[in-house]
Amino acid sequence: MKVAIAGAGAVGRSIARELVRNNHEVMLLERKLDHVEPAAVPQAQWVHADACELSLLEAAGLENYDVVIAATGDDKVNLVLSLLATTEFGVPRVVARVNDPRNEWLFDESWGVDVAVSTPRMLAALVEEAVTVGDLVRLMTLRKGANLVEITLPDTTALAGKPVRKLQLPRDAALVTILRGERVIVPQPDDPLEGGDELLFVASQDVEDELRAAVGL
Repeated sequence: MKVAIAGAGAVGRSIARELVRNNHEVMLLERKLDHVEPAAVPQAQWVHADACELSLLEAAGLENYDVVIAATGDDKVNLVLSLLATTEFGVPRVVARVNDPRNEWLFDESWGVDVAVSTPRMLAALVEEAVTVGDLVRLMTLRKGANLVEITLPDTTALAGKPVRKLQLPRDAALVTILRGERVIVPQPDDPLEGGDELLFVASQDVEDELRAAVGL
């Protein structure tokens, strides 16, 4: 997979190293010349370019990339790049970093963003996930209004012992994983549920109340 990352700061470089380690082809775009340090991630292609300049993105061949990651420290730049990547270059997948949580509402498909990653939101969600039992916790917003959400079943849940197929889920919700202790379970229709199970769903925001009802919350 070919991935272009805008912003070669600590975040961009860390993402690049991880992707290179997983055998992906990576290009790092950096506006500040003193931040262009090929030795920091030698396996990546480094390009000195402003990610908001259409001509420079054309020269970099952005249309040839499968994913664009807007990882700069400036939300305005990340939004502009996301829009250009989608509308001008037809990049299939755009992931954007949200620096200021107050701007999170802007990072949606109208700006070309498939997945918005907000560090404060993610940290808060992880804290909630660790301590919340018997309620829905939104872990991440995915594309087109779908969310990755988690529900931890109470020890006294009425679902204990019942098979997964007994869950009457709303139309736009899917159970993707059950976390049980150290086990990661790909749910099958006849798998029994237990109190304390952490259920991970992909669900439309519109059906979250129905999802709560389906698991007895």
